[in-house]
Amino acid sequence: MEDREDVRSIIPFLPLVLRSSTLSWPSAAAEEALEALSKGPELSHVDSGQLMAVAISDIRNSVGLSSGPFARFAAEGYALFFDELMPRNDSDRWFREILPSLATLLLKLPSLLETHWKKADSFFDVKRGRVVTGLRLLEQQEAGIVVLSQELIGALLACSLFSLFPIPERGSKHLPMINFDKFFANLHEKYREKQEDKIKCIVHYFERICSSMPKGFVSFERKVLLLESGSSAMSYPTADFWSESIVPLCPVEVHTSGFIEDHSKESLKVDFANKYIGGGALKKGCVQEEILFMIYPELISGMLFLPAMAENEAIEMVGAERFSNYTGYSSSFRFSGDCVDKTDIDCFGRRRTRFIAIDALRRPGKKQYELQFVLREINKAFCGFRDESRHAKCATLSEGNDCHSASVEDCIIDAPAAALELEGKLEDKDVRHSKAGTHPLILNQEQHVGIVTGNWGCGAYGGDPELKTVIQWLAASQALRPSLTYYTFGLEALQNLAKVSEWILMQKWTVGDLWNMLLEYSSQRSKEGTRLGFFSWLLPSGVDNDAVISNSMGAT
Repeated sequence: MEDREDVRSIIPFLPLVLRSSTLSWPSAAAEEALEALSKGPELSHVDSGQLMAVAISDIRNSVGLSSGPFARFAAEGYALFFDELMPRNDSDRWFREILPSLATLLLKLPSLLETHWKKADSFFDVKRGRVVTGLRLLEQQEAGIVVLSQELIGALLACSLFSLFPIPERGSKHLPMINFDKFFANLHEKYREKQEDKIKCIVHYFERICSSMPKGFVSFERKVLLLESGSSAMSYPTADFWSESIVPLCPVEVHTSGFIEDHSKESLKVDFANKYIGGGALKKGCVQEEILFMIYPELISGMLFLPAMAENEAIEMVGAERFSNYTGYSSSFRFSGDCVDKTDIDCFGRRRTRFIAIDALRRPGKKQYELQFVLREINKAFCGFRDESRHAKCATLSEGNDCHSASVEDCIIDAPAAALELEGKLEDKDVRHSKAGTHPLILNQEQHVGIVTGNWGCGAYGGDPELKTVIQWLAASQALRPSLTYYTFGLEALQNLAKVSEWILMQKWTVGDLWNMLLEYSSQRSKEGTRLGFFSWLLPSGVDNDAVISNSMGAT
């Protein structure tokens, strides 16, 4: 195991040691403490949040992996939540059943990882070569995929709850923090009800997996547009690339209410991401990305091994299960109970739930209209929306080499369904194959998967909603997506989006046509040649939106 590059890359970030090709907890004291916890409060005497914090501190000390100091007020945060805020009956159950189960799961972590790495190289069978899927540090500019079982993710998140991940090297590798100590410390330091309800989501997740461990898989893919040409892979598009595009614009469907994550049709849903995946999920943040990471807690595991996104990167996450419902947003966010996720499962054991994390410019002001920044935003969206299998086959596979990219859909000829059945990971009824007439074992059958998005880069990020909407539409069209579904969240600036997009489609413009108009507008806006929004600037002067639609329909 020491010879594996993936193992060597991630070991410094795990609370385990590798000795003679065997993973283990670094001390007998750590194992003994976890063993005691696994037996319940009768043996461990841990029956309160206060004592849980003491036990966690002791385990951290026994692990001895330079985990760094426990966050100030973390112990008070654990005590506040489990001893005061949590109903007594729920608290009793937590210490009698859930905490012992999590300790047992932590004891299994070494064996879960060993099994993971043994099977990682054969998770996707391809015509030639192999797809690397093992847990590893998936560094910037390294296109690739990591596939984790939901059980392994549960064990990793239990490590987060116990704040056992080493932290000294995370900053130098541009990795976000993943321990939960500050998450709980924030609850005590400056109590906010939204923070309590974020913790409720995570606690509910642990209660669910301890009652019935899910058997599927979740994948995390770093997607990269190469900054230099010369490879068969897609390089970072220039302004000329966009200006000369003859790709037709895809249809747009507009919703003035509703939420992206509730969209029922299979789709690629946009995570309005921070460049550090997860953003403020484990801090005080509570907007779109942070809420996603609370109701889909398995996404948090990506924070362990995914460094910050560069300008030419996006991160796609497939298969996460939703565990919680919620109401509200930001300060009004509230946990509203259990969610039973009935999303279909693909042939690899992943739920057909796809999120694409793309980070927008933060508070760009007037510079968002300058060419280099318009280009930055459209290429960021295009990187996320692009389905490699629809553009070119994987060059490394065609040469018979190992492929570190997940975008090998056209090359895949077999799947590990038999292996999964042997492991007992999936029941026959859980594997829902594709329709007759199509190959049932394609990694990401995305030819019919549209984009579902909203006000990306707007709100607190300060982006122009009309500009950002058109940028995403152009990127989705160029990525050959069949549709763009847009949730406006009732934003007044986009109240005419449905009519304007319909009028634009009636003109039968290409991506290049609309891009060139957007550039002309942006040039005028940056030089203060106009103060109009893009839609008003674009439509024929002196004609309101209803008249434009009516006239266009009469002319066709």
